Amino acid sequence: MAETFEIIINEHSRVPKYKQIVDSILNGIDSGEIKIGEKIPSINELSESCFLSRDTVEKAYKELRKRQIIESVKGKGYYISRINKNDVINIFFLINKPSTYKMMIYNYFVNAIGTKGNVEMYIYHCDETLFINSLKKNLGGFDYYVIMPHFRDEQSKHTSSTQQVLDMIEQIPKNKLLLLDNTKPNISGEYGSIFQDFEHDIYNALKEGLDKIKKYEKIILVYPDKSIHPYPFRIVRGFEKFCKDFKLDYEILDEIYPDMELQDKDIFITIRERDLVNLVKQIRQKNLELGKDIGIISYNETPLKELLGITVITTDFKAMGESAAYMILKNKKEQVNNVFKFIQRDSL
Repeated sequence: MAETFEIIINEHSRVPKYKQIVDSILNGIDSGEIKIGEKIPSINELSESCFLSRDTVEKAYKELRKRQIIESVKGKGYYISRINKNDVINIFFLINKPSTYKMMIYNYFVNAIGTKGNVEMYIYHCDETLFINSLKKNLGGFDYYVIMPHFRDEQSKHTSSTQQVLDMIEQIPKNKLLLLDNTKPNISGEYGSIFQDFEHDIYNALKEGLDKIKKYEKIILVYPDKSIHPYPFRIVRGFEKFCKDFKLDYEILDEIYPDMELQDKDIFITIRERDLVNLVKQIRQKNLELGKDIGIISYNETPLKELLGITVITTDFKAMGESAAYMILKNKKEQVNNVFKFIQRDSL
């Protein structure tokens, strides 16, 4: 048993005590003070020695088991998971931008992979050259390549790929390839993909909130026409189809401008957080009531939007990250349209 290793709880820290336990054990493994396969104290033993509630220790062990750091052996106790270094999967994880929601996908993926994989993340900022160079340098060095294909063309508009990008991706063995978030169906061979169907996803999500949306007189999509990190134009196509099918008055803007001509019973769909912030500020400055005078739907869920009560239409980032990990661990080659949701809150 790891008797020489002591878990120290800082009573004055704002870090939750269960998290301090998790971090202590992880640090002990990294430093070599706790060995792979070594037994660790039981929940009751750790609870007594650290003067903690049993629930706190149980929560920490549950988190460690979820991340496959520890395992329980019936009738014997808890052990640090035995992972043969040769069995660890090396994963190249290439994302187009370090946004909140892309990092959520990455974090859910890493947590689901646990100790069975070593994940290295690279960012190419929607730049074709950076993307190609990153893959060239790392081709053949990893067991799996997880890629989010979103690019910026010469007019700073979104494109899913270029011929050079496709040629580069074709060099990856298809049994090692997993495309996330966006997909390109004309890549040859069988490979895994978990994607958003941007046009149909926004259409179906807005349709789910149709009764609420109809209470407003005009619906406005704020779609950045040009951007360092551009968004798929399929979002616009899905929005326009929705408005036309349900005979709604609509407009498309490329940003929230200073001193907007806000009208009572307008509803906005924002994509960038900067536009969301600017819009909320102007609503407050004009003493309008959010959710009553002006409605807001924001694209892509974040913890801050949940806290502020902002209605969102969003893909399920947790499902995407965990499904990607599952497909790699189980060696699946499936094409999956990720879950997309309408989440009703006070801003609508």
